[in-house]
Order: sequence, then C-alpha cells, then structure tokens
Amino acid sequence: MASAMAKRLDGKTIVVTGASSGIGRSTAKEFARTSPKNLKLIVTARRLDSLNELAQEIKQEVGEGVKVLPVKLDVSSPEEIKNFVPSLPAEFQEIDVLVNNAGLVRGVAKAPEIEQEDINVMFSTNVNGLIGMTQAVLPIFKKRSDGGRGDIINIGSIAGREPYPGGSIYCATKAAVKSFTEALRKELIATRIRIIEVDPGQVETEFSVVRFYGDKAKADAVYSGCEPLTPDDIAEVVVFAAGRRENVVIADTLIFPSHQASPTAMHKK
Repeated sequence: MASAMAKRLDGKTIVVTGASSGIGRSTAKEFARTSPKNLKLIVTARRLDSLNELAQEIKQEVGEGVKVLPVKLDVSSPEEIKNFVPSLPAEFQEIDVLVNNAGLVRGVAKAPEIEQEDINVMFSTNVNGLIGMTQAVLPIFKKRSDGGRGDIINIGSIAGREPYPGGSIYCATKAAVKSFTEALRKELIATRIRIIEVDPGQVETEFSVVRFYGDKAKADAVYSGCEPLTPDDIAEVVVFAAGRRENVVIADTLIFPSHQASPTAMHKK
C-alpha cells in the first residue's frame, strides 16, 4: 500500500537543480524512493556525467517507474535558463515542483580583500540563478486552475538568517534568497502555488571543498569533532514538504544538527 505522500507525488514532474552532488543528488533519490511507480525527474547541473550516473543509480534502485531526464544546465547563465523549458521533451514540460538547490560558496575572505570573481559567481549562481529558474517555471504553474498550481522549494541557509565573519557575500546571497522567497509567497497568495524555503545548518557535502578552492584537508577540518547533517537529512525534509496536502505549506524550515545553535555556536568534541 502506498503512503499518502507517495499518492500525492504520483505522476508529478519534478526539477532539481544542482543535482550532481550533495543535497540535490539526495533530493532526486528521495523523490524516486518515495513515489517509485510514476514520477518524472528532471535533474540539472553543470556536470552531465554525474547526472547520467545518478539516473542509472535511480533506475537500478527503483526500476522503470521513475523517468529521469539529465539536463546540463549552468544556472548562472541567463541564456541557458532561457532555453531550459523550451528544450525539454514535451512529456517533461508540465513541471509540478521546482527545487532551487544549485548554489555555492567561495572563500572566507573579509572586506576589503574579497575577490570580485568570487562575489560575481556567488551572486550569479545563488541569487540570479534561483530567480531565473523561478521565472522560467512560474508561467507553467500560473496556467493552471485557481490562479495556478505547483511548488517552488528554495534551499536557503542559516547563513541567510544570521551572517558570520568570513561569509559576508555568501550570507548576503542567502539573505536575498530569503527575501525573494517571502515576497514571492505574498505575491502568489491568491493561487495554489506553494512557496517553500528549507534552510540547512551545517551539512557535510562538497560545499566546503568548493569554499576552500579544492583544499580537502581544510574542508575536513570544518567537520572534525562533530556530526554534521547529511544531504539525505535535508532531502527528506524537501520531499516531506512537497508531499503535503495541497492546502498545507511548510513555508519555512530551519534544520540544525544537534551540536549547532547558530553559524558560530557549535559544540565540538
């Protein structure tokens, strides 16, 4: 017998950005596990080889009921976003859920030593990319009855609520995500379009490796002496939010591991 959540997700078409690793990859897998009989998953990222591996893993785990479409997409490119929906096969164009997960952090520099390139790449990916994807998918939602139907799930961060030293630009991008999300929810209040934000605390992914420009030793040190969240922990919350009854909006969720109380308040063994 299928769960209520599986029944609600049945037949839906879901887009996950930044699906080649971390939270995005886990989210795609969790959707497939939750509704394995009839689901369409569009997984996007810059690394097509990783997306193809993900598609194969999902097929091996849940079978043929979940159709996975890997799409090479750099959300920092307005041109690629513009071409995204028109280039989808017809059977994948009726998107029901957009998970805006693609994002990154670069460096720990403080002003005035922050590199312009790092500022540009964080804003173009974390803010412009998220807004661009939202604008690409919203017209699909708005054509539906009752003013529109569909889910936009934005992956924010504790950094968007509480800025910390050495993360000013990343924190600013996630604060922008929070403001955009909250404004969008108010703009769409007369519709059935749900606007959802999930804000993780410390999660162990490739995130810190990117922050330290590929230095894995520095990245590992961030997580030493504590047990961070896993991408699967966040994926479960994302899928839970998407699987609620249509009138239920899990508007805003903050998720910490037990040793964390803020970006800088962390207990290490």
